[in-house]
Amino acid sequence: MIDPTTIGEAATRIEPHVRRTPLLTSDPLSERHGADIAIKCEHLQRTGSFKVRGSANVVHSLSPDLAADGVITASSGNHGIGVATAAASRGFACTIYLPEAAAPSKIAQIRRLGAEIVLVEGTDTSRAEMAARRAAEERGIIYVSPYNDPRIIAGQGTLGKEILEDGAVPDAVVVSVGGGGLISGIATWIKASSPSTLVIGASAANDRAMAASVDAGEIITPHFEPTFSDGTAGGLEDDTITFDICRALVDSWVDISELDIARAVASMVDDHHHLVEGAAGVALAAATHFADTNPGTRVVAVSCGANVGATSLEAMLAMANR
Repeated sequence: MIDPTTIGEAATRIEPHVRRTPLLTSDPLSERHGADIAIKCEHLQRTGSFKVRGSANVVHSLSPDLAADGVITASSGNHGIGVATAAASRGFACTIYLPEAAAPSKIAQIRRLGAEIVLVEGTDTSRAEMAARRAAEERGIIYVSPYNDPRIIAGQGTLGKEILEDGAVPDAVVVSVGGGGLISGIATWIKASSPSTLVIGASAANDRAMAASVDAGEIITPHFEPTFSDGTAGGLEDDTITFDICRALVDSWVDISELDIARAVASMVDDHHHLVEGAAGVALAAATHFADTNPGTRVVAVSCGANVGATSLEAMLAMANR
């Protein structure tokens, strides 16, 4: 069960372990697009990503006996960093399954946190998730899902709580979507507190598993192409609870091209001197598209992370400046 009460409890539980990130009014974006655009700067989170919120909520809810043998998870990178950070803070062992194509910078950060890393062949994070679940079952160890867990969703939902507490009620909140944990949590809080606020799901056009599944009315695995938004890449588990939440609470979906992702990342560097990753660029680009067609509105874009390597950043800036 995910509701505002569980999100409020999560906010209390994780408060010592996460940073309350700023809600930044972007004057340059607002002027260019004719709307009041604010950015929830989760790229300034202590792990460089929102993922530590859900991870901390799960890990800090476990008894020492339950996690005596450690925890296992799967990730494209940011969730693994979050789980490894939370596990280290409690002295728990931690094993992270990653696709072999995961960003080298994220792999290095996980390794520095002391977690064991297992690389799984391929680029699809869902394959790493299946391998990690099998290993957890075989070893009798707690599996920490990247998105398919009410405690993860509640932790991510604390972002929605902060957005409404720290600024004027927005007309729309725009969130990049992978497995759907972030938008499910945010939408649960937003729709309970401000039903008229639109919740918009943004996907990389090259990798849009949740949006495609919502379109189809069932969980499917669409064709994937490479994307700068590695943090949202990959398929969905067949039983993911985020699917029904997204169908019920997300008002609309928008697909973002690789060029627009690159331009959004470049604009954050030029406008605010902030470094963000491709997944953040997805939400930022979608927010400006909404502003272009809805002038005068107040829009919040959730900038979800900053864990980008030099190679990926160089490619995005080169594309943006062509």
